[in-house]
Amino acid sequence: MTTLSSYKLMWMIVLFDLPVITPAERKIASVFRKSLLDQGFHMSQFSVYYRLLSGKEALDGYIKNIQDKLPPKGKVDILTITDKQYEGIISFSGKNKEKNKQKPSQLLLF
Repeated sequence: MTTLSSYKLMWMIVLFDLPVITPAERKIASVFRKSLLDQGFHMSQFSVYYRLLSGKEALDGYIKNIQDKLPPKGKVDILTITDKQYEGIISFSGKNKEKNKQKPSQLLLF
């Protein structure tokens, strides 16, 4: 049984700013957000979604899936960092510092 190093595990963070003025634009933005959730992403903020991946090899497939679902307008950025880098995240809710997010269970390879 092998566990993956926190230097090998990767976090993929998708940040976007999509137009939502018209009902049609809101629908397009909603479909894009739902596609991220369907791929296993979690919402951090309304237009910031994240997912833990097993390594750089998994990135290409997710990037392709996101690219296929891109709305015709707006901006979408994809950021990747190692699990070790993500451990250093500092979060605040109002003026209160939040506890570090609970890491998901370590991935195991058999």
